[in-house]
Amino acid sequence: MSELLLKRDRKGKRLGREAAGEAAVEGTGVEADASAFGAEGLPVEAMSISDQTRGRGGGAEEQAGGLADRTSPGGGRSDVQFLDPKRPWANGLDWYVIAWLGMIHLGALAAPWFFSWQGLAAFLALTWLTGPLGVCLGYHRLLTHSSFQTFRWVRRVLATLGVLAGEGPPITWVSVHRQHHQHSDRPGDPHSPRDGAWWSHMVWLFPRPRQPQFRAMIERYGKDLLADPYMRLLDRTFLLWHLGLAGALGGLGWLVWGPAAAWSMIVWGAALRMVYVLHVTWLVNSASHMWGYRNFETKDDSRNLWWVGLLAFGEGWHNNHHAHPGRARHGGYRWWEIDLTYRTICLMEKLGLAWGVVRPRGKASAEGRTGAQPEGARQPEMQEPLAVAPGDRVS
Repeated sequence: MSELLLKRDRKGKRLGREAAGEAAVEGTGVEADASAFGAEGLPVEAMSISDQTRGRGGGAEEQAGGLADRTSPGGGRSDVQFLDPKRPWANGLDWYVIAWLGMIHLGALAAPWFFSWQGLAAFLALTWLTGPLGVCLGYHRLLTHSSFQTFRWVRRVLATLGVLAGEGPPITWVSVHRQHHQHSDRPGDPHSPRDGAWWSHMVWLFPRPRQPQFRAMIERYGKDLLADPYMRLLDRTFLLWHLGLAGALGGLGWLVWGPAAAWSMIVWGAALRMVYVLHVTWLVNSASHMWGYRNFETKDDSRNLWWVGLLAFGEGWHNNHHAHPGRARHGGYRWWEIDLTYRTICLMEKLGLAWGVVRPRGKASAEGRTGAQPEGARQPEMQEPLAVAPGDRVS
């Protein structure tokens, strides 16, 4: 996909300026609450789950606000479907993405010949910084769903760590994920296992996206990030961050331990680490929509899968997340649902680095107690939950 990893839309600067102007008019700003978009841009937590997950056919007008002329026959809005649902390969291959992913996978294959303890240490440290902190905490729970608030500098540090995960700049990542939530496992979902397990895992990245649909998708789902100059900077300089990190790892290894350690730290700390983080993230899109159990009767195929929950630091409790997209906590509804990303948010809260954490009101546990929505939010009509009830609070 163009721009998902390397290729930036040529009109990105203009779009960013326009989005910033629109945001100022609408009073949204950079720190706006963009807790995953639903139909017509409403926050997911302010919609009924039945609205979010309406059936695959016949609900097009409702999903797109009645604009039938902008809706594809299958259900998703055609003006933001950047992959043709009937002919996803019609626009050819995205060689930028294929080259990027191919390069780091080839680098990872060299890892057995470049092992060192310094390289392993770089792998472990950068896996934690770029995966759990950059992607799970930064890209997903903060930038996509606004499940907590923090200082601008923390927001930017987390976004930068997310860039170093190798999954693309934040504007594109967040926009695609919000689109996934609005059309989960229905037409318009970019990566549903209903289109194939390998498609949902990584193959969906390979077709070249359509224009202007891709640009329209970014404008629709990523308006708040387009209004932030730093997010646009990360979009423009994505590759430079990786070159800089590889140079820093190699330089440190060379100066302190010698050339062998330098190459080891590049291969293990950059290539192998990115491949690991990428596939763990992709397992949430694929495996957690195919296998596992369900605490909530959502109309998509989301599942809670224990081993993805552990590998992805709580992201694998995916059915819980799809039932309550804006909540900071994904696990915890059953005793084994360990959510290390949520624990990190709690630690940040104690240190004064996070506030406005979206939580279930009261004891949202197997007893299924209800509570009120935060003031000013619409009360959602939850589908019949198997474990918990809908009320959330912001603390």
